[in-house]
Amino acid sequence: MTLKALINAVKHEKWCRLLTVLMRLVVGGVFIFSGFTKGVDPWGTGYKITDYLTALGMGQWLPAAFFIAVALAALEFMLGIAIALGAYRRSAPIVALALLLVLTPLTLWLAVTGVVPDCGCFGDALHLSNWATFFKNLLLLLGIIYLLMFNKSLPGVYGPAVQWIVMALSFAFVMAVAYYGYFQQPLIDYRPYPVGTRLVSSEIDDDEKASEDEFIFIYSKDGKEEQFTIDNIPDEDDGWEYVTRFHANRPQGKVIIQKPAGGSIAILDDEGNNIAIDVLTEQRNTLLLLMPDLPQVGLVNSYAINEFYDAATVADVNFVGLTPAAEEEIERWKDISMASYPIYNMDDSELKMVARGNPALVYLQDGVIIWKRTLSSLSSVEQPAEFAAMGLDSDKILTKLQLAYLAALLALLVLNRTHVLIRRLFFKRKALADSNEELEISNDLDTND
Repeated sequence: MTLKALINAVKHEKWCRLLTVLMRLVVGGVFIFSGFTKGVDPWGTGYKITDYLTALGMGQWLPAAFFIAVALAALEFMLGIAIALGAYRRSAPIVALALLLVLTPLTLWLAVTGVVPDCGCFGDALHLSNWATFFKNLLLLLGIIYLLMFNKSLPGVYGPAVQWIVMALSFAFVMAVAYYGYFQQPLIDYRPYPVGTRLVSSEIDDDEKASEDEFIFIYSKDGKEEQFTIDNIPDEDDGWEYVTRFHANRPQGKVIIQKPAGGSIAILDDEGNNIAIDVLTEQRNTLLLLMPDLPQVGLVNSYAINEFYDAATVADVNFVGLTPAAEEEIERWKDISMASYPIYNMDDSELKMVARGNPALVYLQDGVIIWKRTLSSLSSVEQPAEFAAMGLDSDKILTKLQLAYLAALLALLVLNRTHVLIRRLFFKRKALADSNEELEISNDLDTND
């Protein structure tokens, strides 16, 4: 029996139809989740694309990294919707197969070489090892191959005439999500520092900030951490490395700087000393200016930054600039932008995890992140009291987008399938009426006979 004959023999079996529905939901669901998590954080996806292009020696494509990130997110999301709803029953699995035939060898290469430690398939929402990603792609390939054989045996949710509208609505939804993620902040923050994260302890009394001898210092050597007082701090020339410090009167283990999954925050002064505790444990509120790519910030943003600094000064809000740039670049920025605020050094990857954007602002109250926004998404500050109210209501915005998207899909489904339902009910009733009429005629004939 040939493969085509075998497919024709089983495609109408109940188990085959149920398995087809399951494959649509599983394969489509993976693509939907992958596309959404990429689209919700285009900055993070762009950074990951940059890592890929660098590893592949394709540096000439780096300026297009963010465009590739958004395009890939839209493609995966729309492809997932098409597969899950049974739209474009043949072409959607073919496109998915073509995409997997590119990505699967790529993930195998990453698994063997380890040049990019995390594939970024699901953004920061779910981290998989490269080997796990490779085997996941193999399973997806099996599901797609099954759909190539049996997907056409089952009709889709929408009729062929309106499938393009489903794709257009899906494209508009993922683009709206990506718009907020790029120009403001991700509507879902999967990183270690979401709004509400406490970066510093709120229980800081005046006497706890008095003198150095009231602190316990933690140094590490050969992977082991030990505690020291100011009187017996070890010599760094002997291999000891400073980690952090906490107040001696604070309960054991209650460290000032929180240690999320990405590691502890380190803010360095011009001598390389970690001053994170001194910067972030100010009694007053703090506005952090994050500039991950200082040369690209540009003078066009300097006026707005200085305006925020002036407003922060009036409101008695601590204003601090953070960047991974070299000292020469920081000094040059201070000169050309006439910056009066302090600027410290922070690790590039850690800085990008705190907030997206170049530049971005993060507002802290008592050490807790209240909001974070890109500078371009904020209007000028007319009243210092406005600081606390500048946050982005991400949950509300995402809920509105989801409801609008689902409502549009539901309305389209009603318009597309109502006539089919009416037609079936009409013909069913007509067939029943015709059958009853024939039965009555037959009974009359029997009576006459």
